[in-house]
Amino acid sequence: MSSQTDQSVYYVPHNGWYPVWVAFGAFMLLAGLGTWLNAVKADEDPSAWMMYVGGATLAVVLFFWFAKVIEENHQGLANEQLKRSYVWGMGWFIFSEVMFFAAFFGALFYARNFAVAWLGGEGAKGITGDYLWPEFSSEWPVMANPDNSLFQGPAESMASPGIGSWLSYLPFWNTVILLTSSVTVHFAHTSLKNDSRGGLIGWLALTVLLGIVFLILQGWEYLHAYDELGLTLSSGIYGSTFFILTGFHGFHVTLGTFMLIIALLRAIKGHFSHHDCFGFEATSWYWHFVDVVWVCLFFFVYIF
Repeated sequence: MSSQTDQSVYYVPHNGWYPVWVAFGAFMLLAGLGTWLNAVKADEDPSAWMMYVGGATLAVVLFFWFAKVIEENHQGLANEQLKRSYVWGMGWFIFSEVMFFAAFFGALFYARNFAVAWLGGEGAKGITGDYLWPEFSSEWPVMANPDNSLFQGPAESMASPGIGSWLSYLPFWNTVILLTSSVTVHFAHTSLKNDSRGGLIGWLALTVLLGIVFLILQGWEYLHAYDELGLTLSSGIYGSTFFILTGFHGFHVTLGTFMLIIALLRAIKGHFSHHDCFGFEATSWYWHFVDVVWVCLFFFVYIF
């Protein structure tokens, strides 16, 4: 019997400790984040060492794991069946992210269309709100909470000032930036298909720049909301839904920007070709998904 493994159906990598260390890093990161948040809420001195150790462990292990997968692909070990599994895996991952955001958009819809109306005395269940807070006004965004002693409402909201004032409206420019980045990453993909290495690198670099600019502007927006508008996570249901939706999206933009940076570095090293570029394609799929989520956020969080 030949000792050569038959790779015609599926390549099975050698045993490794990567999954174990990823699980350890993720556990330390989440446990550390929970500990830090609880300490901040209790007005105690927060310790973030566990969160930092977990994040560093996760980053280092993923770096070496992905490098190993790239090396195996360059050795010709990733056959067609394995590449199909990559496509399906990325597809299911993006679908899980769609469901993740659907849950938070659903919470926003429920709060705006049901809970707030009931607290204002509307509908069959409105008697509860009428009894507890008869002076509460069921308008969105909620600026004055039912019990302001617990949750102080913001001075102003981040709602759109009207299409005539969009040129001075920061979320509008963030929308323009992300939609433009979707176009530039598409041009990068087109350059790759046409075997234009310079076009691939140039358009990818521009996409990375746009992602970084978006994150800077979102940080500026958060500072404006906290310092000047009084809009915080403690501002009741409006503050909670605003920062949870936009904050998680910002995290996904950060992740997508890192993915684009890795793709750019690989393109500079000569990786990817028009017939072998799943690493780049998966990154571009994810980036388009992030852009679509932001468009939904712009309409349902800022405008309507």
